[in-house]
This record gives sequence, C-alpha cells and structure tokens, in this order.
Amino acid sequence: MSSEHQSDSEDADESQDRPNTGSVSDKEEDPEIDESDDEEDVAQRVCPSIPESSEDRPERSAGSPVLGEGEAGCQPVAAPQTGSGESSSSDNVRGSSLFSWLQSRTIRRGLFVDPARDNFRTMTSLYCSMNPAVESVNLSTQTHGAVFNLEYSPDGSVLTVACEQTEVLLFDPISSRHIKTLTEAHEDCVNNIRFLDNRLFATCSDDTTIALWDLRKLNSKVCSLHGHASWVKNIEYDTNTRLLVTSGFDGNVITWDTNRFTEDGCPHKKFFHTRYLMRMRLTPDCSKMLISTSSGYLLILHDLDLTQSLEVGSYRMLRARRTPLSSDGGTSASRSAGTPRQGNDSSKIHPHREGLSPRNSLEVLTPEIPGERDRGNCITSLQLHPKGWATLIRCSSNMDDQEWTCVYEFQEGAPTRPLVSPRCSLRLTHYIEEANVGRGYIKELCFSPDGRLICSPYGYGIRLLAFDEHCGELTDCLPVQTSCLREIRSIYSHSDVVLTTKFSPTHCQLASGCLSGRVALYQPKF
Repeated sequence: MSSEHQSDSEDADESQDRPNTGSVSDKEEDPEIDESDDEEDVAQRVCPSIPESSEDRPERSAGSPVLGEGEAGCQPVAAPQTGSGESSSSDNVRGSSLFSWLQSRTIRRGLFVDPARDNFRTMTSLYCSMNPAVESVNLSTQTHGAVFNLEYSPDGSVLTVACEQTEVLLFDPISSRHIKTLTEAHEDCVNNIRFLDNRLFATCSDDTTIALWDLRKLNSKVCSLHGHASWVKNIEYDTNTRLLVTSGFDGNVITWDTNRFTEDGCPHKKFFHTRYLMRMRLTPDCSKMLISTSSGYLLILHDLDLTQSLEVGSYRMLRARRTPLSSDGGTSASRSAGTPRQGNDSSKIHPHREGLSPRNSLEVLTPEIPGERDRGNCITSLQLHPKGWATLIRCSSNMDDQEWTCVYEFQEGAPTRPLVSPRCSLRLTHYIEEANVGRGYIKELCFSPDGRLICSPYGYGIRLLAFDEHCGELTDCLPVQTSCLREIRSIYSHSDVVLTTKFSPTHCQLASGCLSGRVALYQPKF
C-alpha cells in the first residue's frame, strides 16, 4: 500500500472515531469541519467540553494509558503542571473523562452513536412542515373499501395497502404511481401486511389464511398458509430464525418455518394461546413477545424462544395473575393481609412451575390507562419503539366513550432512575386522549423510524406527537411523573375516519388511510 493511500485510510478512520466537537447536547454537525484535521487538534477541541465527573472516572495508575495517542492531544489544555507525577495523573483524568463522555454517548444506542441524534433538529423541522402531497392526496381506493393497513418495503420503494374488499394495492410512494392491484388476494378483507425482505411479503385476512407474495412475480401467490380457525389479524417476522409469526381472533399465535416453504405451504405449529387476543408484536431484537387482549391485559413473553410451544392461556390464569400498573411502575391494586403479593415477581409465570421452556417466562400486566382507573379497557393497537425502548398502545374504554394513546417504558436494564418496589417491566411515561371518532374501528398508530415522533389517527386527520417540545429521544426526556405527549402538528386531509398510518423507513414521508378507502401521502413543504 502506498503512503498516500495509507494516509487516506488513517484520515477515514479518524473521521469515524471522532466525537461531536460541540457540546454534549444534540446539535447539527458543521459540514465545514475539515475531515483531515490531525488527532491532536481534535482532542484539543473535544477536551474543553468534556464534563468533569469524578464519579465516572475509573481508578488507573499514573502510567496506564487511557486512549492511546488521543490522550496526548489533551495535554495542551491540562491543568498547570507542578511535577511529572501530577502531569501524568492530570492527563489520565482528562483521558478518562473523554472515555466516559464517549461511553455515555452510546448508552442504550448500540455500539455507535446514532446519526439521527446529531441531526434530529433537521428531521424535526422537516416533519413539522409535513403537508399532503398535491399529486398524491387523491390516491383513491374507494372501490376497494376501507384501508385497514399500510406497509412500506424495507427500502421504501413500494407502499402496500391492505383493503377491506379482498384486495391489496401497490404504489410507488415517490412518484405516487399505482403499480398493481392484487385482485382477490384473499376471499375476505385483508387485515395486515408484513415484508420479510425487500421482495417477499405476507398478507393475512379474515378468510383465516396467510398468503406469501413476491414483488418480482405478482401474478400469483408464492403459497397460501392454512392453520388459523378464525380471522388472522397481524403478522410478525423473526429475522434471526426466519420464522413467520401470526395471530388471530382464535386466540392462537402460530409460527411458520419459511426456511422450508413450498407451493403447498410450510411447516407450522401453535406457539401460544390465550383468549381475547387482539394484537401480537415482537421487539426489534426478537427477545420479547407482547400480546394485547380485548379484556385489557398485556402479556409479555421474556427471553423469547419461538422453537418451543407453550400451552398457556386460560382466562382463570390471566385473572389470577392480573397486575395493575401505576405510573410509578408499581401495582395500583390495594392488597389485604391475606392477598398474595401481585408484584412483578408473582405476575410472572415461572417456567419450572408451569412446565414451560426456561427461556419463555410469561408476565401478565394490566396497564394503567389515564381516566380509566376504575373501568375496564380494550387494547386495540400495539406497537414497539424501533429501538425496543418502549411500547405504544391505543386503547378504548369498555363503554367505547374514550380513547387513549399511551407510552410505556421498558424498565429492565434501564439505569435512568432507581428501581421501584414492587417492580414491573413497564412504566407509563406519556399519554394523550384521542378523538373518540369512528367507534368500533381499530386505529393503527406508528413510530417514526428514529422513534422520536408518533403518528396517530385523529378523527378525519392525523396528529404528530412527541415526548417533548423539542422532539427529543425518549431516553433524554423521561419524566419523573407521567406527562402528556406534545402535539407537534395536526393535519386534516381525509373526508372520513382515519384508520391507519405509517412512516416511510427511508424517506421523510408519511402515509394514512381512511374508512372510505382514500390514501394520503404527506411530505415536507418547502
């Protein structure tokens, strides 16, 4: 390798490892920064903004290195030196602080700093300027009935629409061009669509079947899957095992082995069963399964192992294990002296007691709903934060006279606050009351790809909601007490009740569908 190429490679490595040179708060990176700055200049700019926290400094010997060459770059801004020992100690302190600061930047954000953390203000301004796209607001599907579900392909190149009248529509979301209509995709209304990759997707229907489709050959199904005894309502996909997971109103959660599918279907087995099942979701890392019910329960399967079947689900067990949640993460039900403890420990069904897989422990919760403390509720919609930090639900009262959107933080492994006792896996952090329009219909809400915004159907339009007025990360604005979600923008572009919304995974775009069959696309207006 020539020295010129080697120098370019070193500069590229430095630019990847270099932390944001501004303050620790979220700011846009300056495009004028010269990527070829040497390591010493980078350290000189970073070190003055490092928070001096003695609590986070690990004990190190005077001669132990902290950050290699980057440590030497901090020497020009070190405290006045009175001796060689003090100089070395001061350098280690600053190097340790730099290490702690870099580490804090990645806590709960994976191995690398999330780029969206540094440019979220740009994205926020774009989302706040969202308006119906003139050329796409009249994507009418009125002949196909209501729009029940919207789904983008992972690369954002295709928008699929699940329709009430047995059909699936495909659009190019960029050009707003209609690609194809899958006529008679099912024999009854289509409820949900899920992409397995950029080409293969699955649909489910009230005809009790699931169908697999290939974008490269849409003239016919890849195969049809039979196994449910009632309406199939949603589909999930475990990317680790390549198992398709479906749930329906028969109370069954079924896994399908797509590694061995043929034209006649693919092997399947019943994984779980519970009565009154409404929605089922997998966390992004597929380590948990969440199930909501029409009776107001939220079931969580921890340390998920989809290869093991679970025979759990009597309503008597659910009632016995009921654990009402309060906003501080504890249980809100009063207990008498003879009442068994109903905290987090007793709400989990221990595998060794129930004969379950050691990895599948079941926790049954009754999430607190603001204004519904003494009344039952039905959890109709269930979504997961894209980074797995929280769950988002939409619920209605049993009297169907109130609707709420609530965010519950997963408390496991969260160092942001002291543990509460008794401790539950979820804590209500944010909520907002919804317009109680279109009673009896399920409204599907969604997170933005970076998890900072929530799009919620709101009457004849949509609302963009955030955790604070600055559209910050959930982990950066967790309240001590439960607080209201902030309304960022409301857009009314439909003539009927909006039933479903979806953010594009790759573009600054949003789609919504309504009861009369109209699909609207929203883009920033400049």
